[in-house]
Amino acid sequence: MATPVLTERQAAVQRGQRLTWATIGYNSLEAVLSIGAGLLAGSVALVGFGFDSVIELGSSVAGLWRLRSDSSPVARARAERHALRVIGVCFLLLATYVLADAVRTLVTRQQPEESMLGIIIAVGSLVVMPLLARAKRRVASKLRSSALTAEARQTQICMYLSVILLGGLVLNALAGWWWADPAAALVMVPLIAWEGVAAVRGRTLCADCCEPIERAA
Repeated sequence: MATPVLTERQAAVQRGQRLTWATIGYNSLEAVLSIGAGLLAGSVALVGFGFDSVIELGSSVAGLWRLRSDSSPVARARAERHALRVIGVCFLLLATYVLADAVRTLVTRQQPEESMLGIIIAVGSLVVMPLLARAKRRVASKLRSSALTAEARQTQICMYLSVILLGGLVLNALAGWWWADPAAALVMVPLIAWEGVAAVRGRTLCADCCEPIERAA
């Protein structure tokens, strides 16, 4: 009976690694394009979206480490604790950056230019990120991993940021509402910060099927 369970777990680990590498590849491209387009257009939300991609790369690397440490219960528990805290710190770094840059833009009344490339990037993320987040949540559920659930949650937050980014860029392009861009970025700060604090404390907003860190140790 043990062999089929082990085989199923190994298959989930391998699928998780493939999904994580796909996330790393997509976020690398997204970061370069978003930051470049944001700097050209003077868009805080677009640059922040690019830095979100950079920070999410850190979370993905932590998730990959967690997956590669799944060979034994002891290694799995140790990687689970450390990876979850690393991902939590990434959340907090993202929240800090978005808050500071959005406030600066509102205070200085820096008006971004229209960015068609930014709109295309946001639309692309709206297609890709939900698929990756859903698939990674399934892997996390099979492995009963809070760390992998948090990493999938950050991918999902990237989708939410895409929605807000798209709304801000479209409102700026069509109505000239320059403040919509940083205001849109500010909307996500409380959620991102909450996720970060929960992960650093070893808790996530995951499904009940996730095994608590204390029991996995």
